[in-house]
Amino acid sequence: MDSTSGSAESIYVSDAIQRAAKILVVGHFAVGKTTLIGTLSEITPLRTEERMTQAGEHIDDLRGAPDKVTTTVALDFGRLTLSDELVLYLFGTPGQQRFVELWEDMARGSLGALLLVDPARLADTFPVIDLVETYGLEYAVAVNSFDPYSRHAEEELREALDLLPDTPVVYCDARDEKSSAQALITLVQHLLARVA
Repeated sequence: MDSTSGSAESIYVSDAIQRAAKILVVGHFAVGKTTLIGTLSEITPLRTEERMTQAGEHIDDLRGAPDKVTTTVALDFGRLTLSDELVLYLFGTPGQQRFVELWEDMARGSLGALLLVDPARLADTFPVIDLVETYGLEYAVAVNSFDPYSRHAEEELREALDLLPDTPVVYCDARDEKSSAQALITLVQHLLARVA
């Protein structure tokens, strides 16, 4: 985050790094996964974005994102060095149901998942929660609130999503580095608490 994206110093991981952790950034279609990874990554993120076409009109529901013109077709990838010894590799999954075959490979070796949620489209989150739980991933919920005035109470979201009491819920704006970092920190703290 402090290094200049694309500079010679930031392309490679420091020799001092001793540990790497794989984190998934998951959520339904058009919830902000690509944006969050781009916001946090210290390197130019790898994106597999393709232009949406008329062929996908009957498949991709644009109700919550009418201005969306591209979509992730494989994965997003970013990197974030947390300390002199630890680096996080962030993998963003595609949000459409037709790409779920990629989940098994992406989930393998992951420590956990940051589940992005759009409060205006909570029903779209249930298939993603099912996948996260199917692959046995610990997760935290990050409510991507572009409009702070439309924020729902945490208790309402927990009940609507049928979350366990210890599942962390945090609010963020995927475009904002500070709140996106806080969402990731919440997940990491949850993962550490689970192994303690």
